[in-house]
Amino acid sequence: MRDIVDGLLAWRAAGLRFAVATVVHTWRSAPRQPGAAMAVNSRGEVLGSVSGGCVEGAVYAAAQEVIETTKAQKHTYGVSDGDAFEVGLTCGGTIEVLIQPDSALTGLDDVLAAIAAGRPVATVSIPDAQLVVWPAAVEGTLGDAELDRAAAQQAAGLLAHGRSAIVTACEQEVFVQSWAAPARMIVFGAIDFAAAVARIGRFLGYRVTVCDARGVFATAERFPEADEIVVEWPHRYLERTEVDERTVLCVLTHDPKFDIPLLQVALHTPARYIGAMGSRRTCEDRLHRLREAGLSEAALSRLRAPIGLDLGARTPEETAVAVAAEIVALSWGGSGAPLTDLTAPIHGPSLSS
Repeated sequence: MRDIVDGLLAWRAAGLRFAVATVVHTWRSAPRQPGAAMAVNSRGEVLGSVSGGCVEGAVYAAAQEVIETTKAQKHTYGVSDGDAFEVGLTCGGTIEVLIQPDSALTGLDDVLAAIAAGRPVATVSIPDAQLVVWPAAVEGTLGDAELDRAAAQQAAGLLAHGRSAIVTACEQEVFVQSWAAPARMIVFGAIDFAAAVARIGRFLGYRVTVCDARGVFATAERFPEADEIVVEWPHRYLERTEVDERTVLCVLTHDPKFDIPLLQVALHTPARYIGAMGSRRTCEDRLHRLREAGLSEAALSRLRAPIGLDLGARTPEETAVAVAAEIVALSWGGSGAPLTDLTAPIHGPSLSS
């Protein structure tokens, strides 16, 4: 919906009724991904697209019905397993589209304003209801308190990574759409451990950057899972790149000439996670050097070193799992203890409304 938000704001300002059709699920070679949206107003005007032209006519007609009845509809378009649906996609794929009236979209003005301003927000939709999940609050209801709680937790996880998806909450499928750029993972040090960390970072939904001053090592061939390769002194790159409270920084160089100036910058950023690789002796020496450089104990308390949880890891891949586990635990308040040893709920408390 990000690409049609300006038009929707204009329709709201004009007092027009409308319906929004959103792709919630795709199979095979669908032309648009989940989250693609098309809107139709009471004047018959259209914004956006759900299929690049294949099924827009059918969606347009359904949207007009939704505007008239104020009742949401869900339609499947395409051909799958020999069953023909209402309209075929020329690409051979199948899409599922949820069409909702504007009156069913909880907190619509606030959601549109947030999308336009680039502020993070997620919605959880079922045909006749919607939940809005903000970084620290939940608005609306899906009609059941337990479903609200479970769906809000799922949405919070997807929002943290800027992802949209069909998820199952309380044995019911719901569509979560989030508006936030993927969180960043910046891996410093083009070593074999970095390749494994980059790979698991991508798997977790981060936009991954690998940075090293040595161009012979920092190459796309060695780091195919990275979204970006930067050949530059790490501290200089960190000084000029965007770091926010969702960013995770993994310092794997374990070389003082790189680590010390880099961590002096890193520990003054709002990054959610800052971890540095090294033996106990290396980490103690690093802390000593950082204290000599003037960093406070409060700043140093943010540093996770040695990096990762104690999993007994040996290989780069196992180490990457240990690093990822620590990042997830820190992000959501997990203890890192075996669940079998705990009696508390597996998931933390739901977000407060």
